[in-house]
Amino acid sequence: MKLFVINGPNLNMLGIREPDVYGAQTYDQLVAFIQEVAKRECVDVSVYQSNHEGEIVDLIQSAYGVAEGIIINPAAYTHTSIAILDALKAVALPAVEVHLSDVRKREAFRQISYAGQACIQTFMGHGWKGYEEALVWLKAHLSDSKER
Repeated sequence: MKLFVINGPNLNMLGIREPDVYGAQTYDQLVAFIQEVAKRECVDVSVYQSNHEGEIVDLIQSAYGVAEGIIINPAAYTHTSIAILDALKAVALPAVEVHLSDVRKREAFRQISYAGQACIQTFMGHGWKGYEEALVWLKAHLSDSKER
């Protein structure tokens, strides 16, 4: 099973950016964590990060015919990007949204998730554990779908 994990803007600044919200660990440590979970779950995972909306759209599109599902943390683009929503809808792969913080408890402008409208599940507010939950959940969902 092949999954793409796509991370949006400023996640490369983990450990520096608002550690009270996002923690003190780095993006490289997050990637290593995701890869460890994937290895344990026998899932082939490719992890990407971009600060550029168009590149995220390109990554989503490149998953078509390659990956069975997408885990996405669009970061700030969650609340602004119809292009990412449209790309997720276009490839029509099962997608799961992840947010390190609980965006429901944050600023009013963070209450809309465009990308989430194309996702079948969301994990938020669980820090890194949200990625693990998303990967395990998506693997089970894909496995269940194959059995039907």
